Amino acid sequence: MKPLIVRDKYQLDLRLGGGSYGEVYEGHHLETGKAVALKLEYSQVNPSQLKNEVEIYRKLEPGNGIPRVYWDGSECEFRVMAFELLGPSLENLFNYCGRKFSLKTVLLLADQLISRFQYIHSKGYIHRDVKPDNLLMGIGTQGNTVYMTDIGLAKEIEDSDRHSYSVVGTLRYASINAHLGREQSPRDDMESLGYVLLYFLKGSLPWQGLKCKSKEKEKMILKEKRQAEKRQARKRSLFNGVPVEFKKYFELIRSDKGLDYRRLRRLFRGLFCRQHFQYDNVFDWTKLMYLEKLEAEQETSEAEQNTPHAEQESN
Repeated sequence: MKPLIVRDKYQLDLRLGGGSYGEVYEGHHLETGKAVALKLEYSQVNPSQLKNEVEIYRKLEPGNGIPRVYWDGSECEFRVMAFELLGPSLENLFNYCGRKFSLKTVLLLADQLISRFQYIHSKGYIHRDVKPDNLLMGIGTQGNTVYMTDIGLAKEIEDSDRHSYSVVGTLRYASINAHLGREQSPRDDMESLGYVLLYFLKGSLPWQGLKCKSKEKEKMILKEKRQAEKRQARKRSLFNGVPVEFKKYFELIRSDKGLDYRRLRRLFRGLFCRQHFQYDNVFDWTKLMYLEKLEAEQETSEAEQNTPHAEQESN
């Protein structure tokens, strides 16, 4: 099968995986050779989430941690978006690190992500599908930057109304309002972010692995989320075994006062400083990759040193 050529501009080289919708590939520009990511959605999909994603990316440019869109159009039966090639998702890195991040790594991520959501909300949008799979690290000089991706479910911020909606987003990280079918707001994004941070720090959330029928799952998760914040010493408490700042974070985003992003950042920065951490952008995976590289170099060096001895013994 021949590689798909998109409008004589881009060639698809390697499938990277599927997002909440559409398939994502690595490709390159046919003239410059520049590596890009290409996202495909079938043309008959209506309404198009890819069109929505392109439109929002354009309006968010040139925000820090927002993928740059190079081109969008159609090819054969697909809508296509060519955009900035990024690195692994935080979910992939979470698995790589043994499904648990250190407090330092979680706080480094929180500092960037709170700023990222502040920017998106300031532009009049809410993400509505906050999860580790949609948060990707950059590559090259942007390797320490967290990017917001897969924003086809995002929408403009609207006043709350009496309409009822089905759950939008991913059940594990969805806000309580999303479960209840209410119009979402920036607070709901921040609630989902809080769940993501606790997932990274604890390794799992209290409502994971519930034994119930699929039809009952949504109701059970909602019940667990409502109870998890109120529990104290019980094992399934959302804040069991984590610094008190994470509980304070949820109290702040649920307060009647306006959403104060600076205060949320200060909350975690205070904890960061008290732990005597350094803002050196050394994440858990940074150290792990370095140690693996060092081990590989040592093995290569030892193999090269042993080769002459083996040849002498054979002679």
